[in-house]
Amino acid sequence: MPNRLAEATSPYLLQHKDNPVNWFQWSDEALALAKKEDKPIFLSIGYSACHWCHVMEHESFENERIAAILNEHFVSIKVDREERPDLDHIYMQAVQMLTGSGGWPMSVFLRPDGQPFFGGTYWPPETKFGRPGFGQVLTTVADAWKNKRQQLEQQSEQITQHLREACRGPEATAGTLSKELLNTADRWLSRNFDAAHGGFGSAPKFPHAMDLSLLLELNVQSPTDARKQIVTLTLDKMAAGGIYDHLGGGFARYSVDNRWLVPHFEKMLYDNSLLASLYADAFRLWGTPTYAQVTRETLDYILVQMTDATGAFYSTEDADSEGEEGKFYVWKLSEVEQLLGAERAEEFCAIYDVTAKGNFEGHSILNLPKPIADHAKANALNEADLQKRLADDRAKLFAHRAKRVRPSLDDKVLASWNALMITAMVKGYRAVGDERYLQAAIKCAHFIRTRMRRDDGRLWHSWRHGKANFDAYLDDYSYLIDALAELIQVHADAELLAWSIELAAIMRKNFEDPDGGFNFTASDHEQLIARSKDMADSSVPSGNSMAASGLLTLGRLTDRTELIDAAKKTLQACSGVIVSSPQAAGQSLRALNRDFLPSRQWALISGDDPVIFSLARADLLCILQPQAITIVCSSESQRAAIETICPLVEGRKAVGGQVTLYACTDFVCAAPMVGIEAIRKFVQAEDTRKN
Repeated sequence: MPNRLAEATSPYLLQHKDNPVNWFQWSDEALALAKKEDKPIFLSIGYSACHWCHVMEHESFENERIAAILNEHFVSIKVDREERPDLDHIYMQAVQMLTGSGGWPMSVFLRPDGQPFFGGTYWPPETKFGRPGFGQVLTTVADAWKNKRQQLEQQSEQITQHLREACRGPEATAGTLSKELLNTADRWLSRNFDAAHGGFGSAPKFPHAMDLSLLLELNVQSPTDARKQIVTLTLDKMAAGGIYDHLGGGFARYSVDNRWLVPHFEKMLYDNSLLASLYADAFRLWGTPTYAQVTRETLDYILVQMTDATGAFYSTEDADSEGEEGKFYVWKLSEVEQLLGAERAEEFCAIYDVTAKGNFEGHSILNLPKPIADHAKANALNEADLQKRLADDRAKLFAHRAKRVRPSLDDKVLASWNALMITAMVKGYRAVGDERYLQAAIKCAHFIRTRMRRDDGRLWHSWRHGKANFDAYLDDYSYLIDALAELIQVHADAELLAWSIELAAIMRKNFEDPDGGFNFTASDHEQLIARSKDMADSSVPSGNSMAASGLLTLGRLTDRTELIDAAKKTLQACSGVIVSSPQAAGQSLRALNRDFLPSRQWALISGDDPVIFSLARADLLCILQPQAITIVCSSESQRAAIETICPLVEGRKAVGGQVTLYACTDFVCAAPMVGIEAIRKFVQAEDTRKN
């Protein structure tokens, strides 16, 4: 008989609906029951694409003996970290305090009032891997709750006090933020760069998209060979490695080794958003064809596999299929030979590292140990012909792979992650000019505005199968404001611009801290044991860094000094992280770099010839200048509709009916550039791809 999780909207919670554990969702009902029955709470937090979450469910939560212990001695609560990041932030801090590390599945024991006293991550059902058995953990905790209550309560009081302090984040530093902070971060990233394989540090290796974006943008203003080497080697190695899906596009979450070969196979919307944006910007900066290819393939993967009919984007694809991690993605040599024939298979396997022995548990993960161009040169082959053969071969393998059991899909829609993908689609459009990406960004923005917006204008955090749920968090507002500010620059929609201004006002009213920066939850949010203030980047940008970025761009786009001032105040609030942990402040430093640079405004106004306008637009949008605000008006009616809230286009016309560019620095403008030749001369002077 299904348990209470059968009523959940989260695919992760629904995976546990048939467990013999008497699960609750996080609710007043569960907390009240724990208090009434004087039982500790067992809080389990995970997410649908988490491999070890599945392992613990199968080993322990489907285990009748362990379920009986949980049901007798505990009130058990299951939480999807993606639906309730507020709870995840707080209790992950607690687990890290208690154990020195963290991760998922997260397992925490709480008093009925929510204060933690013990925790960990994955526990096997019986003692192994140097870990105590979960059954043993449960009986020990139950005994301590009964016989050592006073000691546990004292411990929980101490933990909670430290937790409340930690959740506030590092204190802001005194004094003015300086450009030296950018230099410090630059040096830190250089020192920790893996010059052999790219990336930072050793295994497990994560992409660090925000840090790479920071270095890329610093290289626009002051190009150095060393900085370029860090970014390009990392992008090249990731695109060649097993972390990248060479058949279907898109990136896995991270690599378990230091050379990007063996991924943790789950695919997250946020990783692919951040990396698609990064590769698109790298193409805009250096014009490297591979970066355009990766951008296209990643965004096409999202459009094909991760997009709802409404235009919203799904959250994750699992690491597992048929109970095995990576089974969907790996290959046997005999399988490739059967599909391609012996001759073609020999060439393909030599290039993509497919062997009889394999490179992952007896199977082969497709990867490129050396560039395809090098293989062509070493074997005296025409590279274009080789590329065509390999494309045909990949298509055959892709078609065969599509017949396999696909990893499960978490089809819930999160406002924050969708906002990241809106940005990625916009950047992909700017880089390669594919109109599909722009239309996908527009459609998603309208989805959030119509399906994830409450009657009072505030946002919902999550949506699935027609039902919106959970009050939005700081990330939802700050990511969306930043995404809309990007979208409006290439699609001058007055309604979207007005909405972004409205969202900024709501965010400031409900999340802003009088001491600086923004809290993760709104002022009227459910009262938890602590209130987080998200300052440090993790696998996604921090909410405060994105608030600073979005407010700065929106302020410059609309000439609203109060938004620019709020962005500066937020950066000051982030200064503690910027100074102490530059490796966790990439997004804040990106915003700080833009704040130091003079604001540049480029307004492109359409003339009578739509073809000429399209050429000028494509040329202008492909330039990468982080401090530049662009506004593109494709018609006089569009310009007139937006001019009351966007001074960049106020009163500006297409001179003589020709496409016209107005270029300004800090709202001081040069003479308008009229016609395609004048605009292209300007673009050529500004184009960063020359470095």
